[in-house]
Amino acid sequence: MDRELKVQMDANLENQGLARAVAAAYVSQADPTVEELTEVKTAVSEAFSNAAIHGYENRGGIVKMEFSFISKDTIMIKVMDSGIGIENIAKAMEPLYTTDTDQNRSGMGFTVMESFMDKIKVDSRPGEGTVVTMVKKLDTYYGI
Repeated sequence: MDRELKVQMDANLENQGLARAVAAAYVSQADPTVEELTEVKTAVSEAFSNAAIHGYENRGGIVKMEFSFISKDTIMIKVMDSGIGIENIAKAMEPLYTTDTDQNRSGMGFTVMESFMDKIKVDSRPGEGTVVTMVKKLDTYYGI
């Protein structure tokens, strides 16, 4: 489909709310339920915070997000960084796994994304960055 939105913003946690707002505005075109809207915003928030905190290790950088409808009722969202990458994706996606040695993080980011989205794919190369691709089919289609 041809309705795409590409956004980039500084990878700092102050922009996490902006990332959520952009996701909500884009998905709202399809008139989702409140629950669907909340799930998409939360998944995007988790992906954004992972990029800022783990991808760039809180040192700044750019997070890019791409939003598109791959059908009239299915959205695809990509959250990308050019940070340090993930050495072991399978390990990183385990519930409660975190690289935060201070234990300030719960290690539930990927688990939350997986529970709220229909599909999630993580592509990463150490030293090059990470792309998190999420897909969600909206149950109710009224808009667009």
